[in-house]
Amino acid sequence: MSRARFEHAMRRRALLAIPAALAAPALLRAQEAWPVRQARIIIPFAAGGPQDPPARIIAEKLSQRLGATFIVDNRPGAGGGLGAQQVAQAAPDGATLLFISSSISIIPTLQVALRFDPVRDLAPISLVCDVPAALLVRSDSRFDSLAAVLAAARASPGRLTYASGGVGSANHLAGALFAALAGLDLTHVPYRGISQAVTAIYTGEIDLIFGSTLEVLAHAREGRARLLGTTMPARLPETPEVPAIAEQVPGYAAPNWFSMFAPKGMAPALTERLVTELARLRDDPDMTARLSAGAAQMRLDGPGPLAARLAEEVVKWRDVIGRANIRAD
Repeated sequence: MSRARFEHAMRRRALLAIPAALAAPALLRAQEAWPVRQARIIIPFAAGGPQDPPARIIAEKLSQRLGATFIVDNRPGAGGGLGAQQVAQAAPDGATLLFISSSISIIPTLQVALRFDPVRDLAPISLVCDVPAALLVRSDSRFDSLAAVLAAARASPGRLTYASGGVGSANHLAGALFAALAGLDLTHVPYRGISQAVTAIYTGEIDLIFGSTLEVLAHAREGRARLLGTTMPARLPETPEVPAIAEQVPGYAAPNWFSMFAPKGMAPALTERLVTELARLRDDPDMTARLSAGAAQMRLDGPGPLAARLAEEVVKWRDVIGRANIRAD
């Protein structure tokens, strides 16, 4: 073979190798994809609630970074218990995860028929964020302050109504704790999901609601609603003009929080990968913008703080539920 023909053959071989070289990283990513091609993040509440937007951001980012498709799947029922139980009963192979509010700490006491214990049956992945709630009324409500609500409730026991997304939901228990500590008799009206409950405020069916700031803060900024108090121990930096309920009801605090769990028994290596990818979201502009707009505080700090939070709040809400004599539907 002549030198010219030899050099031509080598150039041709090098050119043919380029597509394979370019494909190699994609092939490697496919081989390193999350252990399943499609994973579900179950939200155990009706679609349209405050958990949906952050969960969908997480699903999108995990899909990009772990090479699998993560989808959000709303599975409401039993105050979050049915969807949470479904995750607990799933194979610990990374195909099923749980995104839930602080209602997870209420389930063991209120949904005893499920025979499901989140401490025993779920593996903590991470707190996602701490979410304040606010006592909300319509902008044209007769109540212009927390003091006005307290006075009316004491003058007419049982007449004031407050809505929630269902018996045992975080906003139900926020209201029950408020009534207990303030010595009030309020009438709880549960709806099938928080979106319906918020709508009931605007149609005038209900007097009050304890709503997540991720959902209701925008309503107040638009002039549709009035915030009378917040559920954190101190005023929120985002709404310094709105008092903390604890200023007039000493000891009151009912922050909500969102978190992620996996079925018990998931391999430590998979948990570590999830924790690492979630921690990266602390600097993600989409996640940061969504949470800061709703006065939520980013966490994404791994399994330890979530396990401690769950154990503490199971005890807290067991006491509130018992004293208020709350029963599941």
